[in-house]
Amino acid sequence: MITLIGVGHVFAISENVKQIIRSRRPEVVCIELDPSRYYALMQKDTQRKVPLQYLVLARIQKRIAGKFGTEIGDEMLAAASAAGEIGAKLALIDMDAQRIFAELWRKMSLKEKVGLFVGAFMGLFASKEKLEKEVDSYQENDAMYIEKMGEEFPSVKEVLIDERNRFMASKVTSLATTHGNIVVVIGDGHVPGMMEQLKAQQVEVIRLKELRSGDNIPASGSAQYSASFWYGPQNP
Repeated sequence: MITLIGVGHVFAISENVKQIIRSRRPEVVCIELDPSRYYALMQKDTQRKVPLQYLVLARIQKRIAGKFGTEIGDEMLAAASAAGEIGAKLALIDMDAQRIFAELWRKMSLKEKVGLFVGAFMGLFASKEKLEKEVDSYQENDAMYIEKMGEEFPSVKEVLIDERNRFMASKVTSLATTHGNIVVVIGDGHVPGMMEQLKAQQVEVIRLKELRSGDNIPASGSAQYSASFWYGPQNP
């Protein structure tokens, strides 16, 4: 069984992510990070070398996350922590950030570049209520939103969504040949594409809406787990 958990990087959902992992007790927990971004989050290292475009967008996301009382990446670190609690392996399945943004910047038109950063900066000034409405609207019709993104930002959709979906799905598929129970924590926008890529597998899906509402989230138990931590594999 593969369990896909769709998260939102600016929402306070870490405890619900942990509870799902504890209840599923997977052999492997996969998270949407590459080694550089993972260690930067672990060490709170804002000086670690990352692409300028990624740094700017990450700082904007951080400001937005502050409106929801959380920190960017908390849900990924929570998943890693839960993996350690139950003795599961941790797999970092995302593409290298340097490679992603180098390719994206090369492919994007000037119109896309301007539109991307204008949209991101507008998010800084949006109220918490407006941001929540946007998320709710997306969750009611995610296919329409993804299609609209493809029309307005074709390079962004291809590189940041489609290409990474294929890459991450290939790693999960490889892990599934030797592990029967896997939890995959990814941005909710990746869930539809990952479901398509993993259609040959048995897949359970928990979307961001459920995480935020608490629906179908198991109650926190009192069981004690033995810790075991493993970073990888990077190339399963």
